[in-house]
Amino acid sequence: MKICVVGAGAIGGYMAVRLAHAGHQVSVIARGPHLAAIRARGLKLVEAEQELVAGDLAATDRIRDLGPHELVLLALKAHQIAAVVDDLPVLFGADSVVVTLQNGIPWWYFQKLGGEYAGRVVETVDPGGVLLGAVDPDRIIGCIAYPAAIVAEPGVIRHVEGNRFPLGELDGSLSDRVRSVSEVFAGAGFKSRVLEDIRSEIWLKLWGNLTFNPISALTHATLVDICRFPGTRKLATAMMTEAQAVGERLGAGFRVPLERRIAGAESVGKHKTSMLQDVEAGKPLEVDGMLGVVVELAEMTGVEVPTLRAIHACVSLLNETMQSEGLRIRGAPR
Repeated sequence: MKICVVGAGAIGGYMAVRLAHAGHQVSVIARGPHLAAIRARGLKLVEAEQELVAGDLAATDRIRDLGPHELVLLALKAHQIAAVVDDLPVLFGADSVVVTLQNGIPWWYFQKLGGEYAGRVVETVDPGGVLLGAVDPDRIIGCIAYPAAIVAEPGVIRHVEGNRFPLGELDGSLSDRVRSVSEVFAGAGFKSRVLEDIRSEIWLKLWGNLTFNPISALTHATLVDICRFPGTRKLATAMMTEAQAVGERLGAGFRVPLERRIAGAESVGKHKTSMLQDVEAGKPLEVDGMLGVVVELAEMTGVEVPTLRAIHACVSLLNETMQSEGLRIRGAPR
């Protein structure tokens, strides 16, 4: 299958190498030193005791350099999509499928969803409904990326843990195409269950992200440290309780108890969240996609979320300060 990974960072790069080694023709969109390294030496995946190198990737920073692909994996962060949305149609053939891999509530959340909020724009992640109008929802399959990975250095992805990429059609149907994508993912070594309710699974992943990412960005603590320190464990519990109330008001189910979700984060160990990695690298933080969007949905549904609002204000100021001052904040060993 001809596959394009738009955004070959930690998760996109992990998937690209695996898919290439499974025999697929893979193109990647990357930039800067990372792109230069991929072009020079291929894209390396360090995973457990093995190293895999995909040396024959078509790598570019210009989507318009590429043509139609059967499968497009949109692995950019939520705030990065608008900048490339006008170029995405270059990658689409008549039957091309777009698999979205963003953390948080996606722009398409209310598309193909009945009820009082059907067709609503999620302004926090899609101001003015630009993405809603630009990408045909009939092309989209939702996906949740559970693995943890990092870009260890330009051209090198280090896998930390996990291999689950559950999938689902926006309307909940068990279509032939979603089964086909699941089989492609499984052939690359991923666990890729097809779900009839992709939105509830989105909330389950977001439940942790909206909590542990901003706390880690503010405290520079890893997952296990946040979960074992009494004060931040209590804070995480309060944030997750408020978020669950919002999700349930929108019809989402939470199949995992709150304490078990926290225990799952604790079991990951000394892992730096993606938002903490961005703080250390001086990159823009995914504040709105992970947390601001839940505050918006709370306003939409009339749910009170004082703890989420407070943490959102703090991490938003951190992000604004970093970007305006050109800061990267990383601890140094004593």
